Amino acid sequence: MTDLRIRAAGPEDLDTVLAFWKTAAEGTSISDDREGVERLVARDADALLLAELDGELVGTVIAGFDGWRCHLYRLAVRPERRRQGVGSALLAAAEERFVGLGGRRGDAMVLERNGTAHHAWRAAGYAPQEQWRRWVRPLGDEAV
Repeated sequence: MTDLRIRAAGPEDLDTVLAFWKTAAEGTSISDDREGVERLVARDADALLLAELDGELVGTVIAGFDGWRCHLYRLAVRPERRRQGVGSALLAAAEERFVGLGGRRGDAMVLERNGTAHHAWRAAGYAPQEQWRRWVRPLGDEAV
């Protein structure tokens, strides 16, 4: 896919990204709204990577680095563009970003029920760590 372009998202891309995730991403998060994504891009302008083909958004990944760990979220590819190298190109760009920032290991949040994603992550060299489980607690108004 020689015409594929990977770039960081800007504030002008956020509505398009949110609409894209509704069709291309599995599951939702309490941060999947304009305010949450604006905060991400304002804090780390290079974290949200977009893949475009002929000007059309075909994939995303969030490559967040907190100075300690490299976190991957929202790897999503337009369904009709899957298995064409878009996800691989996004992960390569994310990993290049992490190495440049001094990161040592990427970790990905992958839904247990998303078998399609499991295949994609394994193909990219990632593997689940069975000894770990994610523990979460919503904050602020989302807290129960």
